[in-house]
Amino acid sequence: MVRIFKDRDIEILGKSVCEVLENVGIICQNEEILKALEDKGAEVDYSQGTAKFPKKMVMEFVEIFRKERVSNENLEKFIPPPLPTLNIQVAQFFYDYEKNEKRRGNKDDFIYLIKLGTSLHKEDGVGHCLLLTEVHPLIEPLEAGRLLIEYAHKPHPPFAWKVEQIDYLIEIGEIVGFKNWFSWGAICFAHPFRFDKDVADKFVRRVKEGYPTGLSSMAIAGVTSPVTVEGYVVVASAEHIATWIAAKSINPEVKLKGAMYGGSIDMKTGEVSYSSFDALFYSFATVEFLKKWCGISIPVGGGEYCDAKLPGLYAALEKAYKAMIIYAFTGYHPSVGQGMLEEGKILCPVQLLLERELGIGLRHLGKEIEVNKENIGIENIFDVGFGLKTSYLVSEHTLRNFRSSLWCPKIWDRSGWNGFEYEIKLLKKAQKEVNDLVSEYKKPEIDPDKISKIKKVIEKAKKNLLKL
Repeated sequence: MVRIFKDRDIEILGKSVCEVLENVGIICQNEEILKALEDKGAEVDYSQGTAKFPKKMVMEFVEIFRKERVSNENLEKFIPPPLPTLNIQVAQFFYDYEKNEKRRGNKDDFIYLIKLGTSLHKEDGVGHCLLLTEVHPLIEPLEAGRLLIEYAHKPHPPFAWKVEQIDYLIEIGEIVGFKNWFSWGAICFAHPFRFDKDVADKFVRRVKEGYPTGLSSMAIAGVTSPVTVEGYVVVASAEHIATWIAAKSINPEVKLKGAMYGGSIDMKTGEVSYSSFDALFYSFATVEFLKKWCGISIPVGGGEYCDAKLPGLYAALEKAYKAMIIYAFTGYHPSVGQGMLEEGKILCPVQLLLERELGIGLRHLGKEIEVNKENIGIENIFDVGFGLKTSYLVSEHTLRNFRSSLWCPKIWDRSGWNGFEYEIKLLKKAQKEVNDLVSEYKKPEIDPDKISKIKKVIEKAKKNLLKL
């Protein structure tokens, strides 16, 4: 793995993190967090909703972190990431390749994706992959949950945007026998250093209930963090550490986690990228510093967030290249992709299928080797000999083993890119596979009484949350 910092650099950066937390601190719109921090030594201004962390307090917590030494790495063996599935993407837009149309997420397209996911990976289940933009945001995850229960054979819990939605989702899950049926999603600062009410409220409940907690940072260099790598690392790390201190102040037993999605801005266009070379380097530098200074190893966000706007080989390979770079720098191989485009805003079924095939290919790099007589095929080697009269291509041993030994993609063409007409042909092939999978879907048998009870919970939520 690549190493960016010298030991002397870590010391200087750590001192700067302490200075930032002591002099800037955080804005936090939750009094329970502020009170917990104050009890641990923070300087709290309740009228401004701010907390500053004295150096002594920061270093005491850093020592706690070092003792726990949270690590997500496994460097002894390459572990292929799981295949892409339709789970918790919560994309804002749906890209219909067949109609060449990008449209806002809606119920019809969500049901379509549930059908696709059920046929494509039934045992893995289907989740809250598309945002229902026609539904009020306070009710949206509840309605998504209803559709998942009605159409998915194995429904995953919906994404709870706000803490007020959680109890209703739990109630919906209990109707069909699911416990704590909701997804926490990510904890994200409004950079820099702003813990807004919705995130902070959900953070408190998550930590008190003992779920592993940490910051998913998406700071943008030159916009929400300093443009220099050194300054970026200090600000991004201070945000992570402030989050961990808040978590441990509320619940000392909570496990810590986090993720780093470094972003950078194109000064020519104003567009933000989470997959450019500079964006990745900001992430690598931050996670290296955090690991060396406080012993907590967090992953760099996966190949998913890419700059590509349209589905195709370019998008898939951009993600694969990003994932490969992440592995080279961190030893952790993230998912290649989850079928998304335009920095995670769009979900495209055709893209998902392309990336699943890449994922299947990637599994060859982590294959278990079983050295035995059959796999060696010693008699086959004797029979072919110098290859003057026959070859391995026509041998029975090859016939028995080629499917398990070679990458045999169903959609991809191993001959390589051969012009735009070739790529259009490939995308049409992927679209046909999508259509075939959706046509194979069969709706599960659900007790109508349970659906009726779920609708009543949603109506109750509307009255209480929307004050109707």
